[in-house]
Order: sequence, then structure tokens, then C-alpha cells
Amino acid sequence: MHRYRSHTCGALRESHIGETVRLSGWVHRVRDHGGVLFIDLRDHYGITQCVADPDSAAFHDAEKLRSEWVVRMDGKVRRRPEGTDNPELPTGQVEIYVSEIEVLGPAAELPLPVFGEQEYPEDIRLKYRFLDLRREKLHQNIMTRGAVVDSMRKRMKEQGFFEFQTPILTASSPEGARDFLVPSRIHPGKFYALPQAPQQYKQLIMMSGFDRYFQIAPCFRDEDPRADRLPGEFYQLDVEMSFVTQEDVFAAMEPVITGVFEDFAKGKPVTKNWPRIPFAEAIRNYGTDKPDLRNPIVMQEVSEHFRGSGFKVFARMLEDPKNQVWAIPAKGGGSRAFADRMNSWAQGEGQPGLGYIFWREGGEGAGPLANNIGPERTAAIREQLGLQEGDAAFFVAGEPDKFWKFAGLARTKLGEELNLIDKDRFELAWIVDFPMYEYNEEDKKVDFSHNPFSMPQGGLEALQTQDPLTIKAFQYDIACNGYEIASGGIRNHKPEAMVKAFQIAGYGEEDVVERFGGMYRAFQYGAPPHGGMAAGLDRIVMLLCGTTNLREISLFPMNQQAVDLLMGAPSEATTKQLRELHVRVNLPNK
Repeated sequence: MHRYRSHTCGALRESHIGETVRLSGWVHRVRDHGGVLFIDLRDHYGITQCVADPDSAAFHDAEKLRSEWVVRMDGKVRRRPEGTDNPELPTGQVEIYVSEIEVLGPAAELPLPVFGEQEYPEDIRLKYRFLDLRREKLHQNIMTRGAVVDSMRKRMKEQGFFEFQTPILTASSPEGARDFLVPSRIHPGKFYALPQAPQQYKQLIMMSGFDRYFQIAPCFRDEDPRADRLPGEFYQLDVEMSFVTQEDVFAAMEPVITGVFEDFAKGKPVTKNWPRIPFAEAIRNYGTDKPDLRNPIVMQEVSEHFRGSGFKVFARMLEDPKNQVWAIPAKGGGSRAFADRMNSWAQGEGQPGLGYIFWREGGEGAGPLANNIGPERTAAIREQLGLQEGDAAFFVAGEPDKFWKFAGLARTKLGEELNLIDKDRFELAWIVDFPMYEYNEEDKKVDFSHNPFSMPQGGLEALQTQDPLTIKAFQYDIACNGYEIASGGIRNHKPEAMVKAFQIAGYGEEDVVERFGGMYRAFQYGAPPHGGMAAGLDRIVMLLCGTTNLREISLFPMNQQAVDLLMGAPSEATTKQLRELHVRVNLPNK
């Protein structure tokens, strides 16, 4: 018999009854039922119930066992007594009558329990991550992550993509966040950077004559903590294709992402034919460029009903043509108590309030706005929004560029409060036609609004003749259930168009050559039209595992202060290391 096991702890079934077997694993828990000890033995594959009574040769050893000790057990497989089957376990019809126990690795007193799924302080969980990872749900999440990667790889290869690996030590490049710098020992005073994304490399792969690239790529960004991204590093499904239009990218990637979701949705519906929602429409209807389409609320402009009305606050605002009034319909929200609660919530968000109308039985509009604008206008609003008695509408007003994000928050809040969101589905959509540029209020200049490498719609001519703030880009995102899970674009592969695009954002040709010299040179030597995208592996797995915390789907994450509590990183370098790297530390004054 094998030194440690003849079977795993998830393998035994009725067909093994009568066999002598050997298992090794962790003591999940010990139960004492009137002098009979029941030991749940756990390994990666499952749990088997093991039994030792006073007649067993192993009883004395079994009495010493504690949670998370690693042990080997020999014994005979037998059927569980009638009425004690456990249908929750694949091994739930059998148990082992133990004849011998060997302790392979005793465990000290545990800083956190493995049995059960109790909430525990995150810093303790991260410091003792090797224990945390033994817990069933987290262990399963990590296995799901690996299976998702397998599914992605399989589906990408079926679509004719080839897997490449790009460098980890590279040159510093402005991708929108700070680089992690790595000092060079061989080249004193010079630094490598860890890649924020393989953006330039994957475009250079297309310049090199390869056709369909993908990679499960690690990306490194020295960003301040964010709720929707792990500090330090994250992984993405990175993709690039040659000789493609936007439609070709959609046709190749939609079945991959849909298929991955279907593989792990556990029967929940997944969008088959993804809607294409222009950026401006997404902002207008949902108040976000990553709408949760499970929420049925669609906002509408209702300015006409308030123009020249008795509600002077809105009426005066609308004298400025830049201003609008948007309505957020709320089916089932028609009570003063609920409307007042939403108004208080808005004030907590730093807003002056949230105007409302609600409709009582009989269809009469109620609330301060209804009283001010009168029954005819109130009825017209209700008709436009398709509302009934017992419903409500909430209103935001001003310059849409300044209030749309708050309007989106209010839409989400209403969907949650009124239980309008169907949580048991995955709603996917393409968000398209992003603006190429935006006005940077802080620096008082035109800036790129998204990826600077995207092709402007209309090409060089649009860059030369259009108001930059009206130019749209061949830039697209994938939204799912309120999260951006992918972003991409058709690339600007023409040198003169690339230079002009950067000039509009305030960069000269010398800046382009200095920052993107490799790619700029490559464009001079026959650049194919190309495009691609990157999908966030961590966010996709997070959605499929039904959690909202990225640390629940990562093996050894840092905490929100970007500290690895398990390994003690970041740590100080020794004087010898710093001397070899020609680096001197200049700490800030405390």
C-alpha cells in the first residue's frame, strides 16, 4: 500500500465497502458521541467520516487528535448506520472504521477556525492565508479561478488565437497609473518598470507578422487602494488581432466571454445577443458607462414638463440651455416615507436633496413638486414614464456633465431598495463610441478620455477638422452586472495620425518618439490595421463566485494598504543590496 494513501478523502463510495484503505489529510473536526469518536478527515478532494470506538486499536491515538492536525488513517470501509447518511457529501453513504492512526504533522492552537465559514478580521485572514485557504468556500473559489482560466484558454484557441508571453521587465510607460520601478544593478542609475499592461508589446506582436495573440497577463500598477482592483497586481485576458474591424473583435470575443460565463453560471441565465450601447446613451439612460442591466430603471429627460412651471428652482435652471431635468422612475416607490428616505440618502451623498413626485390611489400626484407644477404637468410626467398609482419618480437637475454620476448612483440605490434587480442572471453588453477626448478642468486642457492608442472614428481627417471634444473613438468596454470587465479598441496604426492625436492632447512628436519609440518606429515599416481588448480575469471570477471582494478569489493578496501580511512585503533592503544597486534611500520626515 502507498506510504500515505490508497484513496483521497473524496473518493470512497458504496462500491468500496469491505475494503481496507489508507487516507491522509487534515482533521476537519472531531465529535464525541457517547465515547465514540467521529473524525471528519479532509483533503483537497473532499471529506470522509472516520470512526473510532473504545474497541478500536486506534482509539487511544484518536483521543489526542485536534483540529487541523495532519494524519494518516488506516481502516475498513463500511456503510454508515441507517439514518446517518449525509447526502451533502459524495462520501456520505460510507465511513471508515479506523484501525491505525499516524500523526504526520501536529498543529498549534489555531489563530482562526477552518471549520465553518465564520467572518474573521481580514488582517488575520491574510496573515494566516494558508489556513484561510483551507476553508471550503475560499478553497473552491481558487479552484473556480483555475477552471475559468482553462475555459478561457480552450475557447481562445478554438477561435484561432495563439498564446504568447511578453516581458515582465520593461520600460516605463504612461498607461494611466504609476509604474513599479526596478533598479538595474548592471546599469547604475537606470530602472526597469513592471508592465502596467502588455499594450505596446501586443501591438508590436502584430507589427511582427503574427495574427491572433492572447495571454493571461499579469499587470502591475502602483495605485492607491481601490475597491474594484487588487493593490499592486492583477491579471487580464489580453487579446490582439490583425486586419480586423471593431465588428471582427466583437464576433471573436463575444462567444468566448459568453461561453466562460455559461460554463460557471450554475444555471443562471447569461445574455446571448449582447446589446451595443453607445457611451452617450449609457450615461443618459443609466448614469454610468458600466450599467447593471439587471436593474430595469431607465432614466428619461423631462425638462419640458418643468420649463416655465411653478417649480421655480427647476424653471430658473432651465433658462440656461446647458441645463436639463432627468427623471428616475421608481415602480413601487410611491409613499412619502420612502420618498423622504431617498431624499435623506441624497443629502448624505452631498446633494441638496432629491426632488420627487409619487402617485396615490386614483392617480393623483403628491409631494412638493406636484403641488408646484400642477396636475396636468404631473400627469404628463407620469404618462411619459409609464408609471401607475403606487409608483414614484425622482428628479435631478442642472448640467448633465456634472450630475450624471449622482443620477446613476440614485438609479442603483432605487433598484436595490425596491428589489427591482434580478440577482440570478448575468447581463452582458458592449459599451461603444467612447469619446476620444475630454476636457481636463484641473489642467485646463484637452486630454485623452480613454486609451490614447485608439483609432479615432474618421481617422486623420477627423483629428484635423473636428472639434476634438466631438470625436468618438473605436473604443469599447464590456459591462456585466454593473462592472466593467473588459476594455479595448481598434488601434491608431498610422504614424501621422498617432502624432496628431497626441498633439491635440498637448504632446509633441518628440514626446511620442521618447515615450513610445519602439511602437512609433514599427509603424513606419508596414503596420497592419489591428485591434483587441483586455478582460479582467479577477473581476470575471469575482462575479462568477458571487462575491464583491477581489481578495476572496485570489491566492495571496495584499491588504488595502498594499501590504503582504503573510510574507512581510514591502520590506527594507539591506545596506549591501542598496550599495549594489547604487540606490540611496531618502525617507520623508516623520
